[in-house]
Amino acid sequence: MGDLSRASAGEIFVAALCLTGGFILLYARARQLNLMVQGEDTAAHLGVNVPRTKKWLLGVTSLMISVAVSLSGIIGFVGIMVPHLMRLAFGSDHRLLLPVSGLFGAAFLIAADTLARTALAPAELPVGVITALCGAPYFIFLLKRKTF
Repeated sequence: MGDLSRASAGEIFVAALCLTGGFILLYARARQLNLMVQGEDTAAHLGVNVPRTKKWLLGVTSLMISVAVSLSGIIGFVGIMVPHLMRLAFGSDHRLLLPVSGLFGAAFLIAADTLARTALAPAELPVGVITALCGAPYFIFLLKRKTF
């Protein structure tokens, strides 16, 4: 289970540099992301090299996720729930969606960690339990909404 208490200040600094760099790289491609949401054919007709962009996005996001997971461990449902909620609240423009998802995801994880540490004090729940309690019902809602 994931845990936010084991990282040292040096590890957090290196991870912050890596994640900030990855975010800047992703944000620079927000236009291509917006076009790819419209469909691969539309994006290709509008000048996006779709295969190269997909490989590039897979590489950058994989590196960012590996940095985050190496620091905190596996904490489920944050990456599923937060972007969907932010897309519902703010729309699908990646120029706004990327920073809002990052900020709300961080705030959600801090709130979940605080609740995990204080709910059964002096014992501590894994933060993944709190995120699963929030994320599983939302994921079921999304599945129900998409089925006919």
